[in-house]
Amino acid sequence: MSIRKLLLPLTGTSAGEAALMMALSIARDWGAHVLALHVRVDSRDVAPLAGEGLSGAMIEEMMSATDAESLTRATAVRALFEATVAAQGVPVGDPGPVPHGGTRGPTASFATVTGREEDLVAQQARLADLTVVPHPEASDDVSSSEALHAVLFDSGRPVLIAPPKAPGPLGRRICLAWNGTAESASAVYAMLPWLPRAEAVRILTAEEYQRRGPAAQDLAAYLALHDVPAEVATFRPIDREVGAGLLAAAGEFGADMLCMGAYSHSRLRQLLLGGVTRHVLEHAALPVLMNR
Repeated sequence: MSIRKLLLPLTGTSAGEAALMMALSIARDWGAHVLALHVRVDSRDVAPLAGEGLSGAMIEEMMSATDAESLTRATAVRALFEATVAAQGVPVGDPGPVPHGGTRGPTASFATVTGREEDLVAQQARLADLTVVPHPEASDDVSSSEALHAVLFDSGRPVLIAPPKAPGPLGRRICLAWNGTAESASAVYAMLPWLPRAEAVRILTAEEYQRRGPAAQDLAAYLALHDVPAEVATFRPIDREVGAGLLAAAGEFGADMLCMGAYSHSRLRQLLLGGVTRHVLEHAALPVLMNR
């Protein structure tokens, strides 16, 4: 198993730079291609939101302003991509054939499309080995990040959420959050390409986190069949927050990646009451691979 294509939805520049640098680092490690995708807002989608009481001229003016703002953002994102890729020394263009006796090197490309971001990103993610999502902006409501949730719920592929700052090398010390669910099993499977390369792997489990399903020791036995030694460690919630205890345990291990299933409970329940997935999305300072 290997990683050959990464999708990176770029909507802004502040969090996008860290995500782009992380994606390019992964591409160098795996000889992969990074497709940076910017989705421009379709001004025609704004008109139905304008409501009644606005004249045709007012709606047209609103659409023109949307187009101008969209162009400004697209220009800034494209400039960020070009500058970062050049600084990292990654060739721009589609990946070519591997030279005879050689190895595949990293490549990157940029594409702009117009439409609904959550729909287009989820569709493109279906043919990517991994989607790298920038860390949500501090002013954003993480629970309503539609592009992130669209990839999780509608692509069938794993998502790697970037931290606010570009991390160092990834995959040296990996934590696997395990609760026996189908979601956590799917996340572990998506992590399998990384695990044999890791220096240390730790399975994190807690009584308050475990659901009906195989125990952490069963996961360790399964990983051993893949020649991946993994230790099991139990963590405790902090202030009754399982997510806080999980992140603290990953920090104590010195993890540079955390792998976990997303939304074992319904998304609506987590939106109303909170949950492990939501807490990790809001507070993680390390890259987090999620899958459903």
